[in-house]
Amino acid sequence: MKKNMGTADKLIRLIVAATIAYLYYNGTLTSTLGTLLLIVAAIFALTALISFCPLYTLMGITTCATKKENKNV
Repeated sequence: MKKNMGTADKLIRLIVAATIAYLYYNGTLTSTLGTLLLIVAAIFALTALISFCPLYTLMGITTCATKKENKNV
């Protein structure tokens, strides 16, 4: 798997996942919607930790910085 997520993207996903998890365990998010959002939060956290999003691959998106080659000709 080639990394396709930048630092800002990973940070945003982790913040969203932590917020959803906090709201779920605090009792603010309940029922089926709360469970679905908790699953989404887990997916966000996992993709942020491995720096790879399968949907980005399907859409041809990458948010990570590209390395520029230094050519001194």
